[in-house]
Amino acid sequence: MDLTAYIRDVPDFPKPGVLFKDITPLLADPKAFGYAVARMGAHYATANLGAVAAAEARGFLFAAPLALELNLPLVPLRKPGKLPYQTHSFKYDLEYGSAELHMHIDGIPDGARVLLVDDVLATGGTMAAAGKLVEQAGGVVAGCAFLIELGFLGGRKLLPNYELYSLLTY
Repeated sequence: MDLTAYIRDVPDFPKPGVLFKDITPLLADPKAFGYAVARMGAHYATANLGAVAAAEARGFLFAAPLALELNLPLVPLRKPGKLPYQTHSFKYDLEYGSAELHMHIDGIPDGARVLLVDDVLATGGTMAAAGKLVEQAGGVVAGCAFLIELGFLGGRKLLPNYELYSLLTY
């Protein structure tokens, strides 16, 4: 199946000069969405994983069905104040400001191999922070899976120690 047929280009969004890759047509087609999740699942089926983790919000769209596909726990990585229990946290810098991710302290058992998932790899900042948070919590990043990689933005440079898998690269 050609997944590129389900990615819509939206010019000048969210600002002039940006060509946005809209994944909602893929999400709207159960066969295409299921195929994408199945391909990610097949790639990691023998990776001896202990959990799937994703940062909100769009990462959840692929991480949740992938966790079910792999029969693994889902660990949500959330913004401050969104998780009800005690959390590990990791603050990181963005191009214009800073951000923070949290996860429950019991989200990942020590030494568990964790697959990080997101819809798009752009500059890599959020995924790098997610990896550091997982490692801070005692987990091991086994890989990072994406529907789309925007190669021209160089996000791989921030993730040199992780195995990366993208279904589509632009």
